[in-house]
Amino acid sequence: MGDKANAHPGAAGRATAADHPASVRNVVLVGHSGSGKTTLVEALALTAGAVNRAGRVEDGGTVSDYDEIEHRQHRSVQLSLVPVEWDGIKVNLLDTPGYADFVGELRAGLRAADAALFVVSASDGVDGSTRMVWEECAAVGMPRAIVVTHLESARADYEEMTRICAEAFGGDDPDAVIPLYLPLHGPQAPDGHAPVTGLIGLLSQQLFDYASGERKEADPGEEQLPQIEEARNRLIEGIISESEDETLMDRYLGGEQIDVKTLIEDLERAVARGVFHPVLAAAPATDGARQGLGTVELLELITRGFPTPLERAAPSVTTVDGKPRELRLCDPDGPLVAEVVKTASDPYVGRVSLVRVFSGTLRPDETVHVSGHGLEDRGHEDHDVDERIGALSAPFGKQQRTLSHCIAGDLACVAKLSRAETGDTLSAKDDPLLMEPWQMPDPLLPLAIQAHSKADEDKLSLGLSRLVAEDPTMRLEQNQATHQVVLWCLGEAHADVALERLRSRYGVQVDVVPHRVSLRETFANKSAGRGRHVKQSGGHGQYAICEIEVEPLPGGSGIEFVDKVVGGAVPRQFIPSVEKGVRAQAAKGVAAGHPLVDVRVTLRDGKAHSVDSSDAAFQTAGALALREAAADTRIHLLEPVAEVSVLVGDDYVGAVMSDLSGRRGRVLGTEQTSGGRTLIKAEVPEIEIGRYAVDLRSLSHGTARFNRSYARHEPMPAQIAERIREEAREAS
Repeated sequence: MGDKANAHPGAAGRATAADHPASVRNVVLVGHSGSGKTTLVEALALTAGAVNRAGRVEDGGTVSDYDEIEHRQHRSVQLSLVPVEWDGIKVNLLDTPGYADFVGELRAGLRAADAALFVVSASDGVDGSTRMVWEECAAVGMPRAIVVTHLESARADYEEMTRICAEAFGGDDPDAVIPLYLPLHGPQAPDGHAPVTGLIGLLSQQLFDYASGERKEADPGEEQLPQIEEARNRLIEGIISESEDETLMDRYLGGEQIDVKTLIEDLERAVARGVFHPVLAAAPATDGARQGLGTVELLELITRGFPTPLERAAPSVTTVDGKPRELRLCDPDGPLVAEVVKTASDPYVGRVSLVRVFSGTLRPDETVHVSGHGLEDRGHEDHDVDERIGALSAPFGKQQRTLSHCIAGDLACVAKLSRAETGDTLSAKDDPLLMEPWQMPDPLLPLAIQAHSKADEDKLSLGLSRLVAEDPTMRLEQNQATHQVVLWCLGEAHADVALERLRSRYGVQVDVVPHRVSLRETFANKSAGRGRHVKQSGGHGQYAICEIEVEPLPGGSGIEFVDKVVGGAVPRQFIPSVEKGVRAQAAKGVAAGHPLVDVRVTLRDGKAHSVDSSDAAFQTAGALALREAAADTRIHLLEPVAEVSVLVGDDYVGAVMSDLSGRRGRVLGTEQTSGGRTLIKAEVPEIEIGRYAVDLRSLSHGTARFNRSYARHEPMPAQIAERIREEAREAS
């Protein structure tokens, strides 16, 4: 890293199927929206020789050509794979969306990768959500490096940004986040800005000048040596402090000059172990240039410093009935275990699954076992089926380059897996296995939809099932209480993409309607009612009279029916009929059309006719009696209340608690957690938190998280209840 004079003209090219896990690197790019991840991927592909100088592949597209929605919205909305080759190593670059609504795609990228490249804009800095992802990677020991982009900006300050990165990512050990290179500035422009035209390698003490569009090496000038020496000494001390050779620090402090080869080897081992995080700089190639600034250095770091798949333990694996199964690390000859990390639909080849192979070797046209992932609550049914897969390929823009196989540690696209969904496990049909699923964020923004026309209604069910098969962060709910179809999303942008995919990909036009919460009704006081259903119109008549008493019960009691008829006033065979009528009317509601709950209905008296009484007549009488009892008393409208837990940075605690109070919430308590965060627990009416996923993100600058769960129903304030009743009357 940094000690090679030139790029390797014979080492670059397009990636093919890997023959051994040691020749694979899986790298996920992480960073906020607009930090330059996709531009960096294209620059790396250009330097590796996978695209031409115009950044185009053979079909005329770019490496990022994949989803038309991304082009319209000018942002990445899904995980994309760009495989390139450098120095005989296949590098799978996993480009993830930076927008918080698509964190599910980021999670999938982290699952498929063995190392992470954090992309930070020199003009924008490090945001809170990027810090949170860094902490997640640190918790599992994933190796990480940092790339500073947008150096061409007039506000860019590389030295200041490396300090910010050390502060944001270093935690208790800021010396573990240190730049490997210093910027080489060109002539100063009239506005005073001196553009970065190259890099100064601190270990090699060489200049790497990209001003001509080709990487050229030179010796530093005398005026640069003091700056280099100070930064170099700090870097060497950081490397030695993380060295596995405990004698190295004593030798260094004793005045021994540690040779560059030893330092580079120790650096590479520390990066691979996830304890040292180098900072680099990169910029896309200028017009006509063959290499972007810093791209050679970055490819060297990836191929020499980042770990191979052999160094990563696979997620837990069990048999389909839950028995633990031990696997050798990334063995191409072991039992087949692969995971679908992304599902997409192609208009020409149908469903395409991006698969990471953790054990064994996947080959085209073989039959595999597909094991479900246990997300039935999100509309993803469990399943265990055998499927014959189609061709294997490596994506590159809109192209799919055919692969002969995919070994353990590598990634490939698989065609014709019609039943497999994101998160599913592929294994041998005679040895079915199941991988532990990765953590997915809970979708908390409801989107109620209905078909736009009868033609759309016929296609809606299939379109929705395909949509949620692609995206496990989306939950499909058929709400029986409100009779609404609800897509639960992560945010507004996530919802917009879902609607656009329904329209453009599956030909389904839907209308968004106001989301309704499941309200209930109950009696405020004791009341009585008489139901009289008597009709004589010739022939067989109808005769049923019943008298009931209704009293409120504690929350959660449901409907109780008590028979206290004496003397046979209501024949025994018709008492169940009265109960059936009461319960049917309770389900319809007695005031605003919401189900009646938490009451005891006591049948006190009644009358019957020996000929004209019937089951249907007493059902009608029971319903009438309940309605009359409701008319003579006050009816409480009950709203669902949610238990809400908000994890937020200490700086935003006051604002969040004030906001919860404004939503009629009751704060139950707070609890300090690690990382300068506070956990706030509260109870909030669900009607007040329909858009809380969006509002909390704005309130906390994207750094807060929350979850919610149903607690109970409780009476709604009178003025709000009256407004809802008025709306119900106007709608009827």
